[in-house]
Amino acid sequence: MKAATVLTASPPGARICAVSLDGSLRVQDDAHLKREQAIAMFDLLNENTFAPVGHDGGPYRLELALVDRRLVMTISLDRGEHVVSHHLSLTPFRRLLKDYTLVCDSFYDAVGSLTPEKIEAIDMGRRGIHNEAAELLQARLLSKVTIDIDTARRLFTLIHVLLMRSREHGGQIRRLA
Repeated sequence: MKAATVLTASPPGARICAVSLDGSLRVQDDAHLKREQAIAMFDLLNENTFAPVGHDGGPYRLELALVDRRLVMTISLDRGEHVVSHHLSLTPFRRLLKDYTLVCDSFYDAVGSLTPEKIEAIDMGRRGIHNEAAELLQARLLSKVTIDIDTARRLFTLIHVLLMRSREHGGQIRRLA
């Protein structure tokens, strides 16, 4: 998939200063999922490009939630003033999310039991799926929020974490349609 065109010059406040995931879904004891979430949030807050289309303010607070099988992105200013909420269908991501989940599971199962070369091959596949999903996310948000590819990658990781939390609470990735 071709990457979406992204503006290179962003307003000074065009960034995320805080991010939160739906608090009603808790990660039980999945250390891998907790680690993925912590790394994605840390990296996202340290470096990102994020500008709601038509809004010149910022920095922004971003809350991610799953509602009726859709991703809800609630964007507010750092001071707490609501800017906009976007509802994004996850149906176009269904195959990528399934594949990403399978390859992540394979990667964690392989660590300690396969050769470093085989583990690296699995990880290369994971990165490829991750890149494709980030490009799709960037394209799907193009008319709503301007993001760079690294921001899209980190947001996709957080979407994956939300879905895995949902799965722990009875949701299933295949039910995104």
